[in-house]
Amino acid sequence: MQRHEFQPGRLVAGSFLTLAGVIYAGDAGGLWDTPWFVVIPLVLGGLFLAGAVGSLTRTLRRRRGAGRTEPAGTPTDTAH
Repeated sequence: MQRHEFQPGRLVAGSFLTLAGVIYAGDAGGLWDTPWFVVIPLVLGGLFLAGAVGSLTRTLRRRRGAGRTEPAGTPTDTAH
């Protein structure tokens, strides 16, 4: 199985959207009463935070990737 790269922005977005779903599920189940306008700032704030985290992650990966070199013993030129 191939591994994928970790994307923290998607984790943040998924967490906030899951929280919004839990809030609406609790409201639908009768556990509490949630006004309709409560979830809008939660979702928008989560999406904004996810975008900021994604941008920061991309910036850090580009910076870190520019200084990397090939590991020792790895052929850099395969043409003979």
